[in-house]
Amino acid sequence: MRGVNKVVLIGNLGKEPDLQYIEGEIPVAKFPLATTEMRKEKNGNVVSETEWHTIVLWRGLAELAGKYLHKGSLVYIEGRLRTRSWEDKDKNKRFQTEIIAENLVMLDKRKESDHQGSGKPDNIDNTFLNPGNDPELDDILPF
Repeated sequence: MRGVNKVVLIGNLGKEPDLQYIEGEIPVAKFPLATTEMRKEKNGNVVSETEWHTIVLWRGLAELAGKYLHKGSLVYIEGRLRTRSWEDKDKNKRFQTEIIAENLVMLDKRKESDHQGSGKPDNIDNTFLNPGNDPELDDILPF
């Protein structure tokens, strides 16, 4: 039986994408992505928990990220987990888990000057993210 390695994230960039070219011609971009989950405690307080992920994009997606994404940009990412290991200068074994992005959708709202006023985020239908039109999710989702 084959395995499944699938990650789906919606979050905000923690800093500008770092775009580099391997062997002078293959673009690769890397950036931290913050995902925040909201939950209500028994006493009624709403608590947010933020998780940080390292996102890696290759080729066309890397160039797209370098051109259009900025610190704070809201994105939808589909990809797979990859864990790398190496020895540091002190001979300690180090590990890093990354998400290799295979799909990227920019979710930031367009500026009024960029479109004719739909008010929806770029490239996405809100029912995709909130299929039941759940009012509780409307309060949590940032768009």
